[in-house]
Amino acid sequence: SLMLSIAKGILEQEVKDREVERQRYMAETCPPLSLPSGIQSLQELCRELHHKIDVIDEERYDMEMKVNKSAKEIEDLNIKVIDLKGKFKKPTLRKVRMSADAMLQALLGSKHKVSLDLRANLKQVKKEVKEEVSDKLHCSHEVPVLL
Repeated sequence: SLMLSIAKGILEQEVKDREVERQRYMAETCPPLSLPSGIQSLQELCRELHHKIDVIDEERYDMEMKVNKSAKEIEDLNIKVIDLKGKFKKPTLRKVRMSADAMLQALLGSKHKVSLDLRANLKQVKKEVKEEVSDKLHCSHEVPVLL
């Protein structure tokens, strides 16, 4: 509880210090407004205020562009860092003639026991059926139906 009371006192003192600093800054930068009595002097004051607003708006725009440019550069650098982390040196590949059995044995090691013959699974096509269909096309005007 002693620490809490000390912290509370310090926070209150900081709030008071900030308020004093704010009052001092406002007194330095914003002198009290003296409104002129004539129309001509009021118009001159408005022109002066508009000029100050334009100058501050230009500064704000310049700062905003600098911030946007910096943010874009940061984003580009982050992308480059991510790209560099993901890069690895690709080995040069060589063309190797190898059968399917040899490839499976190289990949699986001693586990590979089955002989893989890819040509055995291919479907056999009968040439006689094709010849009969072509004979029918030459002889009649019927449209053949292939099954």
